[in-house]
Amino acid sequence: MSYTAKRYDFQDKPKDYARLRAELAALLADEHDLIANAANTCALIFDALPELNWAGFYFLRGGELVVGPFQGKPACVRIALGHGVCGTAAERRRTLLVPDVHEFPGHIACDTTSRSEIVVPLISADALFGVLDIDSPRPGRFDEADARGLESLAAQFVAAAGHAAPPSRP
Repeated sequence: MSYTAKRYDFQDKPKDYARLRAELAALLADEHDLIANAANTCALIFDALPELNWAGFYFLRGGELVVGPFQGKPACVRIALGHGVCGTAAERRRTLLVPDVHEFPGHIACDTTSRSEIVVPLISADALFGVLDIDSPRPGRFDEADARGLESLAAQFVAAAGHAAPPSRP
């Protein structure tokens, strides 16, 4: 498959996220491999959204989050549930939007240039199997429109993963 990146200005976030969903649908069409889809999803997000320094996945393994495909600097490999923004979003099973990570109790600084973060839990058949994590070097980078847009992209990723979600091992 040939892919040509599209440019987004995100002046109209609902419209641009809708266009990004269509682009992601084309990337994920007829592919059900979790790792391939995770790699393409985070690459698309990292390329399309302005002012990001990290975009990627953590998958639930043995009661902790383990880094999966991502774009950006090397990341923390394992995050305990309930720790940092990722672990807290996973434990609460809801999106966390953090305008300033330095004000988030227990923030885990994998990249010291990150200032804001948004984490979307990945849930399939009522079971948590990971999170989508997006960081920015700009404080207050993310808002509710980003939360809704990224939740829709995460849901699209989960749907494409189907039954390929990695099992949580004891």
